[in-house]
Amino acid sequence: MLLALGREGDWSIILEIEQQQLSVRKTMQSVLLLLVQQKHSSSKREYHSYKEQDEMPVNIKKHSFIKGLTSRCSYLLNHPKATTDSSQRLKVKSRVAKTTLNPSREEVMKWAESLDNLLAHKYGLIAFRAFLKSEYNDENIEFWLACEDYKKIKSPAKRASKAKKIFSDFVEPMSPKEINLDYTTKDTITKNLQHPTYSCFEAAQKKIYGLMENNCYTRFLQSDIYQNVLNNSHDNHQT
Repeated sequence: MLLALGREGDWSIILEIEQQQLSVRKTMQSVLLLLVQQKHSSSKREYHSYKEQDEMPVNIKKHSFIKGLTSRCSYLLNHPKATTDSSQRLKVKSRVAKTTLNPSREEVMKWAESLDNLLAHKYGLIAFRAFLKSEYNDENIEFWLACEDYKKIKSPAKRASKAKKIFSDFVEPMSPKEINLDYTTKDTITKNLQHPTYSCFEAAQKKIYGLMENNCYTRFLQSDIYQNVLNNSHDNHQT
């Protein structure tokens, strides 16, 4: 590599990198040295003499490494379950998720009756959001949910903060999740931000609901996501 780099500028870069690496190595050695000094106070004189030479005693490094390795092995031998607890917890969570996300066939069929039924059902909402994300078109449902959360806020200060957040995320031009609203609706929201009330986003939320109902909701019912949930749903009499 060095032979391939013949320009003066290249050599200066290499020298600078080597100097930086040397500085990092020295810093690491100093840190390691301080750690060893704290653990082995009886050997302080020996460490100080080596510190001036900017290196660590080989026998102390080996001793520290072996001591740590021995301690770890001893723990694992005396606690064999420690190595499997994490994987077991993940397996349990996976089984619970599969079991829980299994609504009845009757519930899933109600999703097709109205968008209200779909959004009111916990797993219906999960499935609908997953479908919209697959289409890179989830800003409408995210806005609608943000408005639902906004209407639950009682504190005027928190309501004002939430209103500004919704505006900056969904309404403001060039915002990260800008939704499709007409000028009049956007202007109304802008004015409402001065004194945000319960109904600050009501008009916009209704418009977005209508867009979802007449567009993506229909596509969702025809999607593989909905059909898979329907086919895997269980009858009420099953246990």
